Amino acid sequence: MTDLEQLTQSLARKLRQLRTERGLTLDALAARAGVSRGMLIQIEQARTNPSVGTVVKIGDALGVTIGALLDVDQSPEVRVVPAARTVRLWSTEAGSSSTLLVDAQAPGPLELWRWRLMPGEGSSSDPHPPGTFELVHVTAGTLTLRVEGAGHLVPAGSSASFQSNVPHGYHNEGAEPVDMLMAVSVPAAVH
Repeated sequence: MTDLEQLTQSLARKLRQLRTERGLTLDALAARAGVSRGMLIQIEQARTNPSVGTVVKIGDALGVTIGALLDVDQSPEVRVVPAARTVRLWSTEAGSSSTLLVDAQAPGPLELWRWRLMPGEGSSSDPHPPGTFELVHVTAGTLTLRVEGAGHLVPAGSSASFQSNVPHGYHNEGAEPVDMLMAVSVPAAVH
């Protein structure tokens, strides 16, 4: 079984478990997440590999981190995540990527990401739930952070924070790769 097949199976199993634990029907979760009932059925039956945006929406609707939704081991009090166990959620042929490094429930989902954006590439995100905050630290290049359409330059060595309950995105408009770390804190879901 390939890594992608394992990830798809793990997502299917965990999504069914979390939806059931919360007493949500497919229709209720679809409405809460803003994804179709048919897509949820396909995910729960491991018949599709959903987009990162879809996985984020489902995690937000369930009030869990992407790592929890992907069934990344979260059992010990202190959890060390070896490099081989990080989860790359997307990548491009040019070399851009995002990797979930570690996550926690504290008291809501908290995620730490490593991103690489190659020149001319970027990623946009739909609004997250109210109360969601993101912290970004750029280690190389200059990031163009777009929040509600306004661009903010974040050069290497600089950091930014913002409420991400609005449309936002990360773009590399420069000539060198952008490397950055990002933490995302989502408020705990009300069940």
